[in-house]
Amino acid sequence: MRQPLLADRGFYLGPLFRRAADRHGAVFVTLDRPLDVAPALGTDLSYTVLAEVVEELSGRLWEAGVRPSEQVVVHKADNVDIMLLTCAVSRIGAVPVLLSPALAPEVAGQLLGRLRQPWLITDAATLDGLKDIALAGLVRRTLSVDDAPSAEPLAKYTGAEPPPPVRLHPREPALITHSSGTTGVPKLAVHCARTMWNRLVPQQAMGLPTRGETAALHMSFVHSRFYHLLGVLLHFGSPLVLITDPDPASVGPLLVRHRPGIVETHPNTFVLWEELAGAPGAPLSRVRSYGSTFDAIHPRTVRRLLDASRRRTPWLVQLYGQSETGPVAFQVVTRRSAARADGRRVGFGIPGFTRVRVTDAEGRRVAPGTPGRIEARTRGRILTYLGMPDRYDRQLTDGWWEMGDLGYRDRLGALYLIDREIDRIDAVHSNLEIEDTLMSRLEELREVVIVPGADREPVPVVCVRGERPLDPERWRRATAGLPAMAEPRQWRFEELPMTATWKVKRVEIARILTGGAPV
Repeated sequence: MRQPLLADRGFYLGPLFRRAADRHGAVFVTLDRPLDVAPALGTDLSYTVLAEVVEELSGRLWEAGVRPSEQVVVHKADNVDIMLLTCAVSRIGAVPVLLSPALAPEVAGQLLGRLRQPWLITDAATLDGLKDIALAGLVRRTLSVDDAPSAEPLAKYTGAEPPPPVRLHPREPALITHSSGTTGVPKLAVHCARTMWNRLVPQQAMGLPTRGETAALHMSFVHSRFYHLLGVLLHFGSPLVLITDPDPASVGPLLVRHRPGIVETHPNTFVLWEELAGAPGAPLSRVRSYGSTFDAIHPRTVRRLLDASRRRTPWLVQLYGQSETGPVAFQVVTRRSAARADGRRVGFGIPGFTRVRVTDAEGRRVAPGTPGRIEARTRGRILTYLGMPDRYDRQLTDGWWEMGDLGYRDRLGALYLIDREIDRIDAVHSNLEIEDTLMSRLEELREVVIVPGADREPVPVVCVRGERPLDPERWRRATAGLPAMAEPRQWRFEELPMTATWKVKRVEIARILTGGAPV
């Protein structure tokens, strides 16, 4: 029997919750804060309730005038209703465009300018931040989930009859997200249902061992990975705990209450959640599978997370990829393998879906163990960069996508990540490797980032847990045997420029340290 989620070899967001409710019933969904679009519903919801919210929102949008293939920007304060609005837009055949609430207003304005007179769904606070942007010339109409004075309230259309679902062709644009923007203004990535399906299928296979387990997620609701994971979990009927505030003080009791078997968040959030390993009530004691997406995760953090579980064989699934490709390599880390794991190893290509190679500057494959540029061939690659097709084409060579990373493969074909090409420092073999070493040697570190200084010397920027200063003697001992570096610069973690997924913007840090000089 055909799986309904995979109908027509396309992954469609509009019917996700309705199909899950029809298949599994009123499985619980717990939030850590009420929905902005329906605060009266509280925080203890279900598949069925969320399916009704999606359909009701799609009725409001249709009544407001949104039609198939039109672009609808969702740019509002972080909350689960970003996901529900995305599904509602998709349900009526329009194209959701997801802009992170963490974007600077001027950057959001530039991205709006690449679209074709989109609708904008926002809120009063976000709209106030955009007050210096000439929205009238950029968007068709603005709808607000609250009482923003200069927008039309979405609540005006409450009670409108939901139209029948609309399904676009699998190769038509179905979702637009943006890249992380770690090196400048983000690019708009255009997804279609077919490429999203090709990302979903292997992730669904990875989810089989934990099907039905309660899943706790703290992820960016504007990242494509969130929707693929959501598709997997809804397909298998997993109860959901959706988290917007990562503070361990609030997350801990929530996890104690629900005892999740699956936990996924961004690598930097996992570093923060190391505090949960010994928290009251053992909130991570029932975790069977951790998920870490696309970014490198420190070995110290992996060991602490796995040791916090009381399950016999917990594991962490690490996915390596980017917004443009989806996951292109993966590996599973267990307690046993974590003890000797190389933090730079990111695993193997996904059989039948992705292939990975390492090449030299002329595009020729290099021998095992030889560093070079990482390239991937994947069925899940986006259609294009909206408004920047030439930039997209420059990263393609005979179907191989340049990842922008340096790495190597061993004789068995496992991929090892060295650094981003743009972050390369000649005096250091691997910034990421040094950072892993320092995190393992200094338990008090919340983060450490190696960036180039004014003379391209490696400069460590460190964040210590709490407000205490870095101990110079401990730092001296921890850096013994490592390449020579400048004196460490201590910052508060909150001061680090980061993306919506808490990915550190290294280029921006380097520019700040060098007074704005090119790096």
